[in-house]
Amino acid sequence: MINKLADKIKKTNAPIVVGLDPMMKFVPEYIKEKAFSEYGETLKGASEAIFEYNKGIIDAIYDLVPAVKPQIAMYEQFGIEGLIAFKKTVDYAKEKDLVVIGDIKRGDIGSTSEAYAVGHLGKVSVGSNEYYGFDEDFVTVNPYLGSDGVKPFIDICKKEKKGIFVLVKTSNPSSGEFQDRLIDGKPLYEIVGEMVDKWGSDCMGDSYSYVGAVVGATYPEMGKVLREIMPKAYILVPGYGAQGGKGADLVNFFNKDGLGAIVNSSRGIIAAYQQEKYKSFGEKCYADASRQAVIDMAEDISGALASVK
Repeated sequence: MINKLADKIKKTNAPIVVGLDPMMKFVPEYIKEKAFSEYGETLKGASEAIFEYNKGIIDAIYDLVPAVKPQIAMYEQFGIEGLIAFKKTVDYAKEKDLVVIGDIKRGDIGSTSEAYAVGHLGKVSVGSNEYYGFDEDFVTVNPYLGSDGVKPFIDICKKEKKGIFVLVKTSNPSSGEFQDRLIDGKPLYEIVGEMVDKWGSDCMGDSYSYVGAVVGATYPEMGKVLREIMPKAYILVPGYGAQGGKGADLVNFFNKDGLGAIVNSSRGIIAAYQQEKYKSFGEKCYADASRQAVIDMAEDISGALASVK
């Protein structure tokens, strides 16, 4: 799957992943009204509204970007109905040949970690049959519990030819409370980066590993260091747009081949119609606003990368 991701990035010339992180305040009123008229103001109604909203965005951007990244918490808040919307979103994105990164941030040990890996990336056994659960192509993984928590995911990745993105240096302001702490004179995020490089060394695609890393766009200098530590890891870069990251901040995350990183934007794209810049589209054309936001983001990134070649 890492080969497919890299190939689609080259084909689209857009190292962009659209974060499908729906909140009800982002969903246009006409979509909510239609869902609520059929299912009431219920969890089912909310679930249907969210899926229709996602579907519109996917239809508008699938030919422009290689991947989408649904954040599972935004669906879990609606209980089982929300998880149904999550699964429907994953399946619909894959129908459109998009790579799906499940932003689940799981981290546990032993059989629990294995169950998470099986449920999201692999197949679960039911009697003599096997079934995919959520069936994402990649998931995000929290490494805080050490190798015991990560290895079950890697084992499934090898079997299924799928991948993970390990949290290394996250984009949030308080990430440094733990991630920047010095251990034997070295920040913790560098140590985690070294582990990512080690874990990925024996599960390689053609040029990049199945084991990638999450490094926030809000920390470009740290990204430069981590790029050198993890030369074969794809870096998932959150923090573009709404969190303050911009194209010029992203150069250090890429390798000299112009690959090696994929940049996430969530509400900056999916709620673009609510921004002043795209307000003229109106809520009926929310998906067209999202498409234009993707085009603008791709131009910003390509311009930044071109300036350093």
